Amino acid sequence: MHSLSLSDQNKQWLMAFGICLVMTTLMLMVQNAFAGADSGTDNEFDSIWETLVGWTQGTFGRIVALAMVVVGIVGGIARQSLMAFAVGIGGGMGLYNSSGVIDVMMGAAVTETVNAIPAATQIVNGLI
Repeated sequence: MHSLSLSDQNKQWLMAFGICLVMTTLMLMVQNAFAGADSGTDNEFDSIWETLVGWTQGTFGRIVALAMVVVGIVGGIARQSLMAFAVGIGGGMGLYNSSGVIDVMMGAAVTETVNAIPAATQIVNGLI
């Protein structure tokens, strides 16, 4: 009688095929998931977002931004370079404006798009 034996390479291929088969079966069994599909009203995270925006654009945010600038000035003096000062200014501006940037990126509001169309058209062809 001839015994059936598999080589190591065939065993690896068989194992990979089995894993792919199991993963495909699991993916077909998963229900649909919609991330961020809420209507934007009565969201449980709205209060957290408003608190963080209040911190970054309120007095606390201004204090942190000013501290970034001061640390940048001190770093610039220590290194004898204005680059640390520029990083401090950029960090402060980024902190203050980050919530607006996130709103525009995640909101993808149609009103922003309509306002941007004339500018984009002019950039594209330069004739308008």
